[in-house]
Amino acid sequence: MFVSNFVFQGASALALDAKGRLSVPARHRDVLTAIANGQLTVTKHPEGCLMVFPRPAWEAFRDKIAALPMSASGWKRIFLGNAMDVEIDSASRVLISPELRAAAGLSKDVMLLGMGSHFELWDAQRYAAHEAEVMQQGMPDVLKDFSF
Repeated sequence: MFVSNFVFQGASALALDAKGRLSVPARHRDVLTAIANGQLTVTKHPEGCLMVFPRPAWEAFRDKIAALPMSASGWKRIFLGNAMDVEIDSASRVLISPELRAAAGLSKDVMLLGMGSHFELWDAQRYAAHEAEVMQQGMPDVLKDFSF
């Protein structure tokens, strides 16, 4: 199974344990084991959450970021300089580093959102506020002619 053939979607309300570990939802666990051997990479997202990539998807993203011109060096630092390689442990948990937890304002309650090739990890309250803000803005032009 290749990463490009699988799309992660849906939201999971989860809780970080006292050590900052996240239990990987069962519906994603087998796929992540098959396509990435349980190896993930976590880094910052520009909107204040974290991105969680299966390793093969991370490598493709990393290569695109590394190829950006010098004018994007600040963003290279944000994405590459904050990336942490992690593995799903024997209890199906992933450790989110203290630095990344602090950067995304993660408390105990979090939301894991499937975003296609990767996941976003949000503090639950921060995500609820972000979603409400997006809904207040109205639909962007690119979606106005979209058929639901």
